[in-house]
Amino acid sequence: MTDMPTVVWTEIPVSDLDAATAFYSEVFGWKTLRVDEGPNPIVNFTSDMSGVSGHLYPGTPASGNGPTIHLALPDAIEAGAARAQKAGATLLGPVIAIPPGRFQYATDPDGNSIGLFEPAQAT
Repeated sequence: MTDMPTVVWTEIPVSDLDAATAFYSEVFGWKTLRVDEGPNPIVNFTSDMSGVSGHLYPGTPASGNGPTIHLALPDAIEAGAARAQKAGATLLGPVIAIPPGRFQYATDPDGNSIGLFEPAQAT
């Protein structure tokens, strides 16, 4: 048990599963895993199902007021933001510094609200 708020799984609805897989793989460097055995195909963010993660699924994104999911980038936020924009994201506002790191709001090509997150370096 934990008394800390803990996110254990994230599901992002997308209109085109293949295009969304390409977008998230390009921006975040994920090695995704497509699973077709359930009622709907999904694309897991990783093949390692032993920890916190999530997946993409065919669905309808929230229209402007859905939750924002902050996702860690593999490198500096400027590089991740450039990849995101090139892959079809819309950047929203400036880079914001907070104690755990830096982030920038964006929307993916389906309009889902995401945060591009660069963790602070451990000292």
